[in-house]
This record gives sequence, structure tokens and C-alpha cells, in this order.
Amino acid sequence: MNPSNANLFAALHGAFPLDLDAVAIETDSALLYSWRDLERATAMLANLLGSLGLPDGARIAAQVEKSVEALLLYLATLRAGFVYLPLNTAYQSAEMAYFISNAQPAVLVCTGQNFGWLSKLAFTAGTQYVFTLNEDRTGSLLERAAAQPDQHTVAFRLADDLAAIIYTSGTTGRSKGAMLTHGNLLSNAQVLKSYWGWRSPAEEGDVLLHALPIFHVHGLFVAIHGALLNGSKMIWLNQFDAKTVIDKLPEATVFMGVPTLYVRLLAEPGLSREAARHMRLFISGSAPLLIETFKAWQERTGHTILERYGMSETAMLTSNPYFEAHGERLGGTVGFPLPGVSLRVQDDAGQALAGGEIGNIEVKGPNVFKGYWRMPEKTAEEFTLDGYFKTGDVGRIEAQGYVTIVGRSKDLIISGGYNVYPAEVEGYINELPGVAESAVIGVPHADFGEVGMALVVAKVGARLDPDQIIASLRATLANFKVPKQCLIVKELPRNSMGKVQKNVLRAQFGKL
Repeated sequence: MNPSNANLFAALHGAFPLDLDAVAIETDSALLYSWRDLERATAMLANLLGSLGLPDGARIAAQVEKSVEALLLYLATLRAGFVYLPLNTAYQSAEMAYFISNAQPAVLVCTGQNFGWLSKLAFTAGTQYVFTLNEDRTGSLLERAAAQPDQHTVAFRLADDLAAIIYTSGTTGRSKGAMLTHGNLLSNAQVLKSYWGWRSPAEEGDVLLHALPIFHVHGLFVAIHGALLNGSKMIWLNQFDAKTVIDKLPEATVFMGVPTLYVRLLAEPGLSREAARHMRLFISGSAPLLIETFKAWQERTGHTILERYGMSETAMLTSNPYFEAHGERLGGTVGFPLPGVSLRVQDDAGQALAGGEIGNIEVKGPNVFKGYWRMPEKTAEEFTLDGYFKTGDVGRIEAQGYVTIVGRSKDLIISGGYNVYPAEVEGYINELPGVAESAVIGVPHADFGEVGMALVVAKVGARLDPDQIIASLRATLANFKVPKQCLIVKELPRNSMGKVQKNVLRAQFGKL
């Protein structure tokens, strides 16, 4: 007997409501997209990709501004059976050169203004096609797709076939591409649909207010899969604007954001219980939510934020409960392991720790990724012999089963919901003229939660300008990776093994 089609798009498409002319997406510029529009547009884009003669498993890379058309490209890539590779729009030339050479995409889609330099990088690396897509619905991608038929048979895929690659930097060496399968993404979306109580259109249907970027797991997978798998309308904001979000709250029921977005919403006088009266659920993730923000949100809106925990390699792993019968939402925790997820805390020797003890978090489940792209040794290193993935996060499991993340191994910095890996930034600093060595640490920040600070040692006889170092990094790296402050120091503290003691640096400079 032939297996059923496990293509993620088939499941999402199967959840489209019977009334295809109902509104599926409403943009902040008053554009309306029906479910029929999504059906036809993804078919045309999928037919375009299929007409290019691409090899099986070809990667479709996209570095474009957020738009509904960018979402349609993602869905069409799934529909055509290819592998989607979203790239942060803040990435600059050095980063893009690495991603393109490593992933070797067959197709790159970029903004028109970046076509000149990106097409050179892509064609040099062997990419066959480079299309443009702009947030105003222009570009060669849409022009070419317009000539394609609006009917398409969804490509057959097994659950273990690759659906997307998400690059997640390591603290040593270059970025790693986490390979996520159709089964990984669908299983997680199905669990969250139930766990977060998504209401079907047949009931008093949910409406998602989507204000996140769509180049990472939170905005692209958790939010969008949730709405589509439920047949729910989305109110689509190309960019986050606190006043616009508050204006749209009465029309929505679900909102997902990183802690920084909640801080900015709290700074608006228009945020009130009245503004949030129609909302069912506020979800936070991608970075730790300060308890002050958690409590302030309760007081201002009457709603308790649901905090959850996930990774690029795993999608969502844990969540505070939605239903009261499952327990209360506790600030400062990320809730319970999701159904189907096995989570444990181990010591450095790999031994299980008793409840409440702090150790290394390891996870296992159908949502856990297939491995790192073209890095079999690194993949093997990050999994235990019994199949658990080593998250690199440190935490504990309380007596009641709540999981608390207390820190991150390898000095990862999470700034405004984005991961910043000090070793990558240090590598660029250390290449600058006159720099002997550097250390980048995370320090608390009221808005971003945490930001980077660079501590730099000059070579003998060299004079360094901190502002010039920051300027050089801005020309090379995405803005969220650039340290907010740079200090020139005489030396870096080291232990007996010669390793820089970043804990000492954080104690010394963490309050600046």
C-alpha cells in the first residue's frame, strides 16, 4: 500500500476552509487575500519552480523583506517539494557569501536593491537562478510566475524528507544549518494547535495578529503554521509598530511576540484592558521574559502571557499551559514539555539529575531536527547515544514539572529575540588592524533583554578607536550582532588553562 503524502503543504492546504473566497490574510495596507488567492498563487509559484528543472532536494534561498508574497514563496517551495532556506534580511556580504557557498541553493530570491551584489555571489557559488521580490509586490519572481498555470498537484514527500534549513550559529566556528523535515514541522504544529486551544472557524474562530519577521522559527513556523493548520485568518503587519498592534488588537484573538515587543507595547499609553478585551492569548518566546514584564502585562491588560521554549533545531519544546485544568502560567518558567517531547536534565557526565537541580537540558521527540547540513561529525557530537539532542541550554525541572531556563552554555547572547554568538563577532573584531584579541559578553538591557559588549585588547604600539571598531562591524555584520558598546582594555582575565573567564568580565562590566 502506498504511504499517504506527508508534504507539510498538503496538511496546511487540507485545513483551508470550505469557503475559499473568505479572507485569509488582511494586511496593514488594507490588502485582502482570500484562501483561493493563496491556493492559486502558491500553485503558480510552485509551477515556476518546477519548470526550472531543479534537482531533487534543491534549496530555495530567500533574503527578502516581509510580505505576503514572501510567505507564498515559502508555501510554494513546500508545495513543489523543494527545501526552503530563509535568511535574515540584516545579513551582510560576508555572512551571505558563507550561507550561499555552504547551502549551494539552486535558486536565490532577493530584493531588487540587493540584486547586483547578491547575484554575483550566487552565480560564483553555482546558483542557477536569481529572482527579485520586493515588499510592494514587484520583482522578477512574480513576473515569471504570472505566466504559469494556477493548478498544481502537491509534490509527494515522506515525513522524513527535508522541508527547510534554518541556519543557527555556533559559539565556535561558522553557522550550522539545522535540517527540519516535513514530519518535524507538521508534528509540532499539530501539537500546538491542541495545546494552545486554537478555535476553529466553525466556532468563534481565532484571528492571528502577525507582527514577527518570517526568517526564523517563531514567525515562520510557529505563528504561520498555527494559523494555516487551523484555517484561521491572519492580520499581517510587514513591520512591528506598537501603535498599529494596539489598534488591531480588537480585531484579533492571538498574538505572538518576543519579549522586546511586549516591552515596547507596554510603553504605549493606548495599551489597556479595553484594547485587549477581545484577545484570547498572548504568547512570548525566543528570549527570556523578565518577571517585571510578565507582571506589568497582567496589570495593564488583564491577560497572563504564555511563555514557551523552543530552538531552531527543534521548533517548540515546552509551553506554559493554556487550559486552566493543566495548571497555571508561571512567570519565569517555560512550562511543561509538550506532548510527545521527552526532556531531561543531565550533569556534565551525562547522569540524570534530581528534580530542582541545575544541569544540561536534553530533548527527544518527533519535532527534533534531522541533523546539521553537511556536518555529520557535528550532528553526531550533539546527540547522545540514546538519541537525545543536547540543547546547550542550562536549566532545571521543578517538583511540579515546570521547566526553568537558568542560563545558556557557551555564552550565547539573545538580544531582542535574536541569537548572537560571541565567537562569530570576536572573529571579525580580531581581524581588524591593531587588534590583539577580544571578548564579547552579554550585558542586561531594558529593551532588548541583553546586548553585546566588546572588550578589545590592542596590539603593542597600536591605538584603537572603539567607535571605529563598531563602525567596521556595522559594515560587515547584521545590526543585531553588533555590540552596543566597545571598551579598550589592557588584558583579558584567564584561568590556569588559558581560557578567557567571561564570568569575570560579566561581573566587572555587566552593570555598564
